[in-house]
Amino acid sequence: MDRPVSSPGVKSAAAEKEKVAFPPLYRVLMHNDDYTTMEFVVTALETVFHKTPPEANRIMLHIHIKGVGDCGTYPHEIAETKVARVHVMARKEGFPLKCSLEKA
Repeated sequence: MDRPVSSPGVKSAAAEKEKVAFPPLYRVLMHNDDYTTMEFVVTALETVFHKTPPEANRIMLHIHIKGVGDCGTYPHEIAETKVARVHVMARKEGFPLKCSLEKA
């Protein structure tokens, strides 16, 4: 069997492959309250989490009935940004809507 000849300073394709570690994922949870309107929750789900209208309505109803709902799973920095965007939107409209993170 012939072995491939390697030149000094040249790495083979197998040697160049590195194991890629994916960042840990976090679930963004939205919590129900007695003041935030259902319409605002749907709007937040559509704009911040890019949910379709039927999906946003399904999640909103789940949040309303169960008290908390999963909006999506993201790397930590992205999840934090989405939580912050929802909080800014809610405060701007005068709602106490709360989102939190949970390790997936």
